[in-house]
Amino acid sequence: MFIQLKLIMEGFIEIFTNVWEEGFLGIGITEIIVSMLIFIAGAISRAFFVGRVLNWLEKLTAHTDSEVDDVLLESLKKPLGYIPMTVALYFIAVYLPLSGMADIFATNLVKAMIAFTIFSALSNSIAPIFQAFTSSAVLTKSMTMWLERAARIIIWIIGLGIILDIFGIQIGPLVAGLGLFSVAVALGAQDLFKNLISGLLIIGENRFQPGDRIEVPGSLHGMVEDIGFRSTLVRMFDTAPMLVPNKDLSDVKVINHGNMQYRRISWTLNLIYSTTQEQLAKICDEVTTFITTSDEFINNPNQESFARTEELASSSIDVRVLCYTDPVGLTDFSKIKQNLIFEIIKIVRNNGSEFAYPSTSVYVENTDPLNIEDYSTDGLKAKDISHTSAPDKGDD
Repeated sequence: MFIQLKLIMEGFIEIFTNVWEEGFLGIGITEIIVSMLIFIAGAISRAFFVGRVLNWLEKLTAHTDSEVDDVLLESLKKPLGYIPMTVALYFIAVYLPLSGMADIFATNLVKAMIAFTIFSALSNSIAPIFQAFTSSAVLTKSMTMWLERAARIIIWIIGLGIILDIFGIQIGPLVAGLGLFSVAVALGAQDLFKNLISGLLIIGENRFQPGDRIEVPGSLHGMVEDIGFRSTLVRMFDTAPMLVPNKDLSDVKVINHGNMQYRRISWTLNLIYSTTQEQLAKICDEVTTFITTSDEFINNPNQESFARTEELASSSIDVRVLCYTDPVGLTDFSKIKQNLIFEIIKIVRNNGSEFAYPSTSVYVENTDPLNIEDYSTDGLKAKDISHTSAPDKGDD
């Protein structure tokens, strides 16, 4: 009994030893465990390596005034993290007893990781490079975005071609096939190319930039967030995003409020007819003084700001107020208009006048002799019917 048990244990140990030595695809479990430990060590050392390298590079760039090198270092943080992993893969490929196709694949995988790391670093460094051009006003913001995207695509196309070539995949027939495919796509995707060309025209003509407030009369009014290859993202004032095809913005009249030099306030004040000439003159002078001395308003060299009596209307004496502010946002512009309204109301009432509203007098002829004592001597009884309406005003 004891001898049989011993034989069973020896058989089990022999099987276990064979499995441990042969492992998976001829690679022993010891080699697999060591390879896993090497890979884990590479992952753990990733943060340490990136931190040490970045600290060393930051010391080299600490004496520069430009922020471009700081952004460049931050963009290289992720590609630098691939280096320890690539080194770990190389150690694993050397350590494992690979042969034949497995050895070739492992070697090519290390080469592909090296190529991927290089092109990842190039792709991530595109943004800070174009940021330098934007800050120097060589390129507009939208042109920078387009060129950055195009450069990234070109970099990764070249990188993908090199990686495919490493694994022995011929890219010549692939390029030829893509050429035929592109012709087929071009025939069925004309709108796509129209939008692409329209986007280039929008950027080339500098019609608007991300951050500008644009308006297509009767269609849309919002803030431009992004100008893409096919469409432009416009954020409406209710915060809803609207994707507009580029060709629709290229073929219509677009008002770019972002290019305004000034914001104009043009109002008509309706004052009652009992306002005297002296009161009118004083009201106009005080309103003019306020809009020309307040810090909220600016001087337009092409048109002076003023408040002047303009017209004797049917129900009021009209005073025109014209002034300009900086091209501020909607919220700040509303506050400026509110302050101006409060000041105008105070000036008008301090000078003994009031605002008029359109009114109509209707005279009804009386033909009933029984109620003659209720009417005037001329047989007419007057009844005033009045209604109000908003004053005429315009803001830009």
